[in-house]
This record gives sequence, C-alpha cells and structure tokens, in this order.
Amino acid sequence: MLREKNDLREERNLKNEISATSGKNETLKRVGIVGAIALVAFLLGFLPTWLSARGYENERDAAVKTLRPSVLQNTLATATINARRGEFEQARQQTSDFFTDLRVELDREETAFSLQQREAVQPILAQRDETITQLARNDAAAVERLTDLYFAFMQMKNSPAPEKK
Repeated sequence: MLREKNDLREERNLKNEISATSGKNETLKRVGIVGAIALVAFLLGFLPTWLSARGYENERDAAVKTLRPSVLQNTLATATINARRGEFEQARQQTSDFFTDLRVELDREETAFSLQQREAVQPILAQRDETITQLARNDAAAVERLTDLYFAFMQMKNSPAPEKK
C-alpha cells in the first residue's frame, strides 16, 4: 500500500512536471510567434520608408552635384566684385577659396564637370598664384584678371557636355 501511494505520488509529480514543461513550451511558442509577427510588422513599415529615403538621397546627391559649379561661379563673381570695389583682401580670400574648391571638385570621383570641361579648366587653374599675388599686393590689374577668369569659367561651365555613348 505504501508503495502504491508512492507510485501515485510519483505519477502525480510526473504529470505536474510534464504539465509545467508543456506550459513553458506553449509560452515560449507564443512569445516566439508574437516576436515573429512584431518583426514582420516592423519590416513592413521600415522597408518602404528606407526605399523612399534612398530615392530622396539619390535626388539630393544629384541636386548637390548640379549646384557645385554654380557655387564656384558665385564665389568667383563675388571675388571679382570685391576687387572692383577695392576690397582686395576679401577678394583674395574668396579667390583662394574658389581655386581650392575648384581643385577639390576636379579631384572628386563623381565630379560635376565633363572630361572636356576638366581640360578647359586647366588654364584657369594655372593663373592661381599670379592672381592671388596681385590681390595680396592690392594691384588694380587683378580686377581685370578676375573678370577674365570669371568669363573663362563661365565659358567652360556652359560648354556642352559630350554625349554619352
């Protein structure tokens, strides 16, 4: 009889353990399913937003690439105006910025200038040191040089880009 009671207790304990284990398994399954559903919902919301942001990023990069030559033109025009007004130090700084930024643009992997334009800009770059020196000396001839540089840059910038093959 004692043995039967022990057997019954062991059987109940075994059933309780099995029940507890299966309850834990069910809970883990539910948590896993809820987690998977949450992940899918997150991805369904994230992916379209990410794709849209990527498209806007590409548009922004194209706009910035198109804008860079105009910024260079504006810097050179401002330097020319300042030199004409007799503000040679400001003109010198802006001219230096123009040449530095022009060199940076030419060295970019995805430059805004075509090969033909890059070749046409070399004579402009060759005048860098003389122009900055004239401006540093407050030489009135720098005004004419800057004006010529401006028109040469405008001509180079507006030259037609070669057709892609």
